[in-house]
Amino acid sequence: MHITAKVDYAVRTLLEIARAPRLNQAPIGLGPVAQAAPVVKADAIATAQRIPPKVLETVLGDLRRADLVISRRGPDGGYWLARPAAEISIADVIRAIEGPLASVRGERPEDVTYPGAAESLQRVWIALRVNIRAVLENVSIDDVADNRLPEFVDALTNDPGAWARRERPSN
Repeated sequence: MHITAKVDYAVRTLLEIARAPRLNQAPIGLGPVAQAAPVVKADAIATAQRIPPKVLETVLGDLRRADLVISRRGPDGGYWLARPAAEISIADVIRAIEGPLASVRGERPEDVTYPGAAESLQRVWIALRVNIRAVLENVSIDDVADNRLPEFVDALTNDPGAWARRERPSN
């Protein structure tokens, strides 16, 4: 799986918003979740995470359209999470920015069919998607921001093979 720079920036943006100090609160009248949320300016996110401002603007637009952040313009404006960080999975962010978690030639794995010797390949792609979901749908922005990842993440990353690079076979 390839994690694009845009997805990486989007996750880091949400992490920055989730852990912002509660000095500037979201405007009243937007519901209890929003009212308790910190408001973060785009320039603060760009500086803290070293994200190019123009790229961040695009990322924030995508996150807003996916209902992951809310924004308000003006001197008291900024961005805040549309729902609690514990309810936003890494999978939600990837889908908001790039679409489905796993695709084959731009199609969903269940829509791909192969003839002959490759017939069972579809099941491999579906199994891959299941495993991607198993991690990304079960790790929230809150988990990462609080540095308390689920135990299964530690178990997976404690395997020495997880850290080993695999090189392309030479021709």
